[in-house]
Amino acid sequence: MVAAAHLLPSDFEAKPFVKWVGGKRQLLPAILKHVRLAEGAVYHEPFVGGGAVFFHRQPKRAFLTDSNARLIRTYRGIKQDVEGVIRLLRSYPHDKDFYLEMRARDIDAESDVAIAAWFIYLNRTGYNGLYRVNSKNGFNVPFGDYKNPTICDADNLRACSRALRGARIEKRDFASVVARAKRGDFVYFDPPYIPLTATSKFTDYTSEGFSDADQVRLRDVALELKRRGVSVLLSNSSAPRVYDLYAEHFECVEVDARRSVNCKPNGRGRIPELLIR
Repeated sequence: MVAAAHLLPSDFEAKPFVKWVGGKRQLLPAILKHVRLAEGAVYHEPFVGGGAVFFHRQPKRAFLTDSNARLIRTYRGIKQDVEGVIRLLRSYPHDKDFYLEMRARDIDAESDVAIAAWFIYLNRTGYNGLYRVNSKNGFNVPFGDYKNPTICDADNLRACSRALRGARIEKRDFASVVARAKRGDFVYFDPPYIPLTATSKFTDYTSEGFSDADQVRLRDVALELKRRGVSVLLSNSSAPRVYDLYAEHFECVEVDARRSVNCKPNGRGRIPELLIR
């Protein structure tokens, strides 16, 4: 609950509280043209990531899911006790030794609030804002080269907490949306992208990764939702494989994206991406 002294103006715009590979803030104008949410309909985002579309649209009812348990627990911590998250973040120094201690911390047994502060701190102070884990689910991003990073944006965290009031937040496989979405609902899929080149693969948001078989399964889930009368929008790369997957029953619209969060410097800059509807 946000204390009275911390109330924000009703028009304060929430924005993603973490940097995220493939974040969609700069593509919002193009994406929002295709977000059709009827009165009483529910918004579903099965790969919530940084949540740029959700936080901008702020639907009254939403299902936000992801297979990354720590990310989901971070969302829950912000929703349930944002002031607790803020207190912890304000106590964390920008220091390499402290960062390495936090990185090595066995965080999964702790509270959602502790995980939220841990997740945001490492995201804000780690190299290039990456979230990457190894096969044992160990966070392995090195310390970032920042002079004065914003570790705690208290007003935005409070705005995010307010936006999340009507959201149900769960760790789920993306295919579970089929059991929840009803005719007239809207689903936005923003999965790990199919790589443009053989060397650009980066899907280590969870220890399991995201395979080509998962991409095929995603296409089939989107098609099933479409057949049920659910509005569907997807984002992906402009790789030939994506065009092959969505050649039938879908329309692919190419948009230019500027990527500043990437594990490789040559993966940054303007890159064509697809909106698939």
